[in-house]
Amino acid sequence: MSFIRKLGQAALPVRDVSRAEAFYRDVLGLFHLWSNQHMAFFDCGGTRLMLEVPEKPEFDHPGSVLYFDVDSLDEAVAEYTAKGVTFVEPPHHIGDLGNVSVWVAFFRDSEGNLLALQEERPRQTP
Repeated sequence: MSFIRKLGQAALPVRDVSRAEAFYRDVLGLFHLWSNQHMAFFDCGGTRLMLEVPEKPEFDHPGSVLYFDVDSLDEAVAEYTAKGVTFVEPPHHIGDLGNVSVWVAFFRDSEGNLLALQEERPRQTP
């Protein structure tokens, strides 16, 4: 039995909170909840995203890749590219989950963290 209902918060290490806050708010368009000089919090569909300058060396390491769901991967890539985001590779198909195909595009934030946009598209049958 699991007591876990959902992911409540994810944290990403950053070097410059102000720069990272501007990227996530102004470029990605996430809803800013609050911040101070060491942390910034955003709402991402009910999950909090915490950007923080690591307090101790043991917390200063690369973060996990966060995958942001989008309705239209091609439109999101076009919009973020226009805002200066450089994608590591163009949108591409990575696999199928039942009746949907999963497409992703990877990019880096202002702090060098690897992120991804993902879209579940109806699976094309031959």
